[in-house]
Amino acid sequence: MLVVASVAKILGKMRNNPCDWRIEDLQAIARHFGIEYSQHRTSHCTFRHSMAGKLTVPARLPLKPVYVRQFIELIERLTRNEQEV
Repeated sequence: MLVVASVAKILGKMRNNPCDWRIEDLQAIARHFGIEYSQHRTSHCTFRHSMAGKLTVPARLPLKPVYVRQFIELIERLTRNEQEV
């Protein structure tokens, strides 16, 4: 399990440099925030959360920066929605 400080640090690094990230990095962050994900024998990983929506990411290495940015937006929607509730 990731510590909150390390999660914030990793997200900061992702924002500053969305290149060279792995699908496992996104999955670790997703677990911390309670985002469900599935990747059953497919080349894509789908992240889902009832309050933040859905994002499908190709699991090729390295991840394209656009998908890392979209994942960060998913996290931001989730934290924004949680603060409103």
